[in-house]
Amino acid sequence: MKPFLAPLLLAATLLARPAAAQTLRRVQDKQLFITLQGELALKNGDYLLLSVFGQNIPAYASYADDRRLLGFDTRGLGLTYEHFWNNHWSGGAAFVQESQLGNNYIIPELLVRHRSRLGPLTFGQRLSGYRTIAVGNTARFGNPEGLNFLSLRADLEKLFPFGAVGVRPRLSYEATMNVHLQKDKNAPEYDQRTIQHTSLRAEVGLRFGDHFDLTPWFAYTTAYYFTLPQYSPISGTPSTGGGRLNLVTPVIGLDARFTLFEGRAVFERQQLPTQH
Repeated sequence: MKPFLAPLLLAATLLARPAAAQTLRRVQDKQLFITLQGELALKNGDYLLLSVFGQNIPAYASYADDRRLLGFDTRGLGLTYEHFWNNHWSGGAAFVQESQLGNNYIIPELLVRHRSRLGPLTFGQRLSGYRTIAVGNTARFGNPEGLNFLSLRADLEKLFPFGAVGVRPRLSYEATMNVHLQKDKNAPEYDQRTIQHTSLRAEVGLRFGDHFDLTPWFAYTTAYYFTLPQYSPISGTPSTGGGRLNLVTPVIGLDARFTLFEGRAVFERQQLPTQH
């Protein structure tokens, strides 16, 4: 079966990268991201995944803020179930609870995945739709309606066996756009880039037997904005011009996954990378 989402990903990339002369690019402080996963492999080929993650921005370490827990600026808990229809297609649902310096959100997600051979490599495509919903005080004083997103990711990988250890180098690219299902007539109008976020990630997955995976990774994430002109409060003349702004953030990450098998005995299955 031939890949079908690659043209969409290429179009998203072109839309997200306008002419350099019209775009201001700024590099943000680096971030650290750690994810711990517990996976239950089911005999029918499906899996249930519990994940705990934390994000840290070292540049914020000097700030005295009691909303940071164990040094993490963002932390969360996720639960995912994915069903495999055949060797190429699967689909599932995820539910994430996330906290960002006292702001709390729940994020439900639906996904469909396709994986196939591309020469000696495995080519993966993942299309998902999700919604961020503010809860508690965040909803009371923020945006209670929530935001809807559509995300498309493509990746290339290959597994190399080295004795008891499997090495899986992998490269992925993801583009995300905000989807307006219903327009609020009372909300102000804002210009918005077609693609709001992209992530280019390189990793080396290490499989230590059937039960444990460790994946160090590095990514460049980019947020895309339109900015408004800034004016001098004295003369009223423009001090900075508005236009496209790309905020680039380098991210260093580590995923650790422990896998259990239904019935305890190990069986053959299609195991995905730690970036589910």
